[in-house]
Amino acid sequence: MKAAVYRRFGSPDVVRIEEVPRPSPGRRDVLVKVHASTVSAADRRARSRDVPGGLGLLAALGLGVFRPRHRILGMDVAGVVEAVGPDVTAFAPGDEVIAMLGGRFGGHAEYVCLPQDGAITAKPRNLSFEEAVTLVFGGITARAFLDRAAVQPGSTVLVNGAAGAVGTAAVQLAKHLGAHVTGVCSNANGQLVAALGADQVIDYTTEDFAAGARTYDVIVDCVGNAPFERVEASLNPGGALLLVVADLKGILRAPRRSRASGKLVTAGSVDYRAEDLAFLVDLAESGRYRPVTDRSWDLPGIVEAHRYVDTGRKKGNVVLRVAA
Repeated sequence: MKAAVYRRFGSPDVVRIEEVPRPSPGRRDVLVKVHASTVSAADRRARSRDVPGGLGLLAALGLGVFRPRHRILGMDVAGVVEAVGPDVTAFAPGDEVIAMLGGRFGGHAEYVCLPQDGAITAKPRNLSFEEAVTLVFGGITARAFLDRAAVQPGSTVLVNGAAGAVGTAAVQLAKHLGAHVTGVCSNANGQLVAALGADQVIDYTTEDFAAGARTYDVIVDCVGNAPFERVEASLNPGGALLLVVADLKGILRAPRRSRASGKLVTAGSVDYRAEDLAFLVDLAESGRYRPVTDRSWDLPGIVEAHRYVDTGRKKGNVVLRVAA
């Protein structure tokens, strides 16, 4: 099968299209023929090993020390079940699915295997594969973090980095929960963020949301530039700071900050669950969640896709079309 492979860390040019063996499903595995994946910020970090401060050693353990441990990137897929192991009961060949692969990666290939009890569920019936895959990386991450904050109708939620994959999902999910949502992004992306449900949009190039008098029940930081010491005064008593992107210091200090301030500060990895994907599918099928795609490339254009993600200017998702 064809796959986008990288054998050393570095710039987008380290990625090459190669022929690699097709995986075979184990007894409880599902083999998916991949129609679409995304090139995410996580793929960029893994490829370049450019990670938040202090996380270099942990990244080396997970990604590889001298060369990549997982040579095929891609954390999410949308495709069709090609084959299943003998003990699989939840899926059958021909099922259209979406799945989150997480740190195992492997989505930038024509086929991928994952366990039937992993983060995999039926694809939204009203979306194409290219549209459906945009729900996965950002949607499952945003839902996992928002679940930690008990957002309810009337809550005030600020999303810092509201135009990215996680940010566009967080805006929509917070709005679905009944929150008053403020999105922070560039002026160029303000119209998009407002169309997704933001009640207010702040242009970070002209205004520092943390310097104003307004406060919020929840702040979702999808950028990595809103640590607790910067935004503490912007959080209401009992509020929550959800650090989707954080350096080692922010992760280690989060529990102590929570105890000392009475405000929830949470960071670190999340669990990827099939039920969260199913929730997103339900929203999409009922028209309450909008896929957000910036640009799309076919698999042979993988290097250009990585270059675009490296600019840091993508809106929502960069989609990789894998199957012809």
